[in-house]
Amino acid sequence: MISEAHDFKAESDNLAAILADLEDAQFDKVTLFKAWTINDVIGHLHLWNHAADLTLADPDKFTSFITSAVQKLMAGISHRDIQTEWFGGKSGRVLYDEWCAAYPRLADRYQNADPEHRVKWAGPDMSVRSCIIARQMETWAHAQAVFDLLGLTRKNSDRLKNVAHIGVTTYSWSYKVNGLDPVLPKPYVRLTAPSGAVWEWNDPQKDNQVSGSAEEFCQIVTQTRNVGDTNLTTVGDAARKWMEIAQCFAGAAETPPAAGERFKTKD
Repeated sequence: MISEAHDFKAESDNLAAILADLEDAQFDKVTLFKAWTINDVIGHLHLWNHAADLTLADPDKFTSFITSAVQKLMAGISHRDIQTEWFGGKSGRVLYDEWCAAYPRLADRYQNADPEHRVKWAGPDMSVRSCIIARQMETWAHAQAVFDLLGLTRKNSDRLKNVAHIGVTTYSWSYKVNGLDPVLPKPYVRLTAPSGAVWEWNDPQKDNQVSGSAEEFCQIVTQTRNVGDTNLTTVGDAARKWMEIAQCFAGAAETPPAAGERFKTKD
């Protein structure tokens, strides 16, 4: 049994709850993430949840799916256009209801799978456990734009540790995707969990460390906040540079939001 599958479902439930009472037109509201609407966010999560389901249940169909998706992206077709085409232009409560029906089934499939079984993805193969954690991470990250748009403060739980762990373990990737050599040793990371527990990674180093709120650390590594808009503390050049370019997700290098760009807003 994979407990992280439950964490993925809980993360999805958290987003679904704040959208449950929205009317159709409200799904067209534009977030601070690349001018994506709420529809765009839900469509993106729904499509890549579908991909995660395929890679476990039918690897051949996943290969066809990812080959087509990558070809379209390389041809300049956007994520938004790909998902709009895939779902036949569905939006609003129709798309929301379809996503809500699908993600619990994905969680069930992963919960009962072999956690060490390898599955294909857009990048290197990964374990089933890592795949469902990645789905939790992406759900948490994209949900931030919706919470911000609706003027809501998210109440996190300690399942956030999965996202923080991805953030820590992609330290070298953050440098490499930006064409830089990772600076070693890796910084010591000490974070305060939502529960007040302390989470630590890497060897303790007084002159090379990142410390502070686990929520703010996760916001930085998922690029939903600029490090300057947080109270996170960095010591040493490697730690400071990392927090400026951190990227815990796959794909080409992305530019983190500028200072002040991704704060919570209200209409």
